[in-house]
Amino acid sequence: MITTVCLNPSIDHMIAIDGFAYGGLNRVRASRCDAGGKGLNVAVAASALGAEAECAGFMFKESARLFETRLLKSGTAYDFIWLDGSARTNLKVFDRERGVVTEFNESGREVGLVDLERMTELVRHRAARADMLVFSGSLPPGCPADYYAQLLRATAGSKCRCILDADGAPLREGIKARPWLIKPNRAELETLAGRALDGVAAVRDAARALIAEGIAVVAVSLGGDGALIASADEAFFAPPLPIEVRSTVGAGDAMVAALACSFAAGKPLEEAFRMGVASASAMCMTEGSEPPVRAEFTALLQTVRTERI
Repeated sequence: MITTVCLNPSIDHMIAIDGFAYGGLNRVRASRCDAGGKGLNVAVAASALGAEAECAGFMFKESARLFETRLLKSGTAYDFIWLDGSARTNLKVFDRERGVVTEFNESGREVGLVDLERMTELVRHRAARADMLVFSGSLPPGCPADYYAQLLRATAGSKCRCILDADGAPLREGIKARPWLIKPNRAELETLAGRALDGVAAVRDAARALIAEGIAVVAVSLGGDGALIASADEAFFAPPLPIEVRSTVGAGDAMVAALACSFAAGKPLEEAFRMGVASASAMCMTEGSEPPVRAEFTALLQTVRTERI
């Protein structure tokens, strides 16, 4: 079982334009709204890849139908702590000429101490039956910066391995609780390292520094430059695949989903990495927050090139 934790769900409003004009008129060529949040995206992508997956987290009553529809359509189980109000809305502007997404993300609705205590109990309960437990995304207002670290420590004694995909203080504090795998992007890893990371070797060395602190695996998304993964014994780099990018939203979530599925199935590091790269690439070929298409993932998997570094 792949269990994801989504603390700050969002409605992702994606619009497509041709040539973003800052401060000028931009005509919308396409528009869609999807139930989102990184934890939810990971769970749906894992289901699309054939895994048994579930999403736990906070959910807002006024927005529930959109989220439940997406989860039920994908065959993904869920267990929510229900709160009053509606979920935040994130605006994603996709410039089709440049292949670039500009994001405007709301902070979300505040949660209280009782809500956090209930969530901690829910995570502890779900960890008892999960193979991989994924903590992913931003924290809503009201959460302390170390809340992911608190949740990671709450799973102590369970057999599941934990993945953390966050940024800023939640990532920095979460690392102190020793998740099994983290997935920063280059900018996030540079912040952790305290320096610019020019070249694959520098990224690998920064990942290895985190491994020395107790992280088992560090996967790094490098955007248009590809991706890297490292453990204490091995490290691999994969260049980007030549695909037509329709949206980059959720690509990192699709990578996390494939890594979780692969490691839960006992795959070795390089094979899990190849699956992660193929899944992220397949996600980029879909519209909005649609999960990777299984057939496209399978085809892309045959084209992923990795090199030991």
